[in-house]
Amino acid sequence: MVVLNRIYTRTGDDGTTALGTGERRKKYDLRIAAYGTLDEANAAIGIARLYAGDDATLDAALGRIQNDLFDLGADLCTPGKGKGPGGARLTVTAAQVTWLESEIDRLNAALAPLRSFVLPGGSAASAYLHLARTICRRAERLIAELKDKAGESVTPEVLKYVNRLSDFLFVAARHANDKGARDLLWRPGQNR
Repeated sequence: MVVLNRIYTRTGDDGTTALGTGERRKKYDLRIAAYGTLDEANAAIGIARLYAGDDATLDAALGRIQNDLFDLGADLCTPGKGKGPGGARLTVTAAQVTWLESEIDRLNAALAPLRSFVLPGGSAASAYLHLARTICRRAERLIAELKDKAGESVTPEVLKYVNRLSDFLFVAARHANDKGARDLLWRPGQNR
């Protein structure tokens, strides 16, 4: 477990932050932006949970995902084969991706097929899940850029998990709208 008995350290006052390996990077570094964006998605999921609290199954899944997002952040903050201060390297596993896929299938089974794109809204929980989904997609773009353009190491399961997570958040948003009954559908050209 992580022990945080001191919140401010002053080590970031120069515009850098430490990776899990101890290496210091600029706070605008692509790797920092990637896991910082996952943290932002996690916060949006936390808000969604406040509004989806009466759905215990959805709340439990979202709670597990919030924990997984910390695993993803730990994986991303330890590049290459680097190890953390305790010697172990926390990585995202294929089992976490598989679990997420099973949750997508479980929630989606109760939803009617879509006839149009869904607009965020219908309920507060759904709107916040859509917000989390869009933040998750931004994190996915940053992680792909980190891997492809910056040439840095990224665990393959990180990209898989984040890609599946945005799909889960979409399906969960529909589920939170009375299983799609309160979905707001896009009407192409309606306001021309």
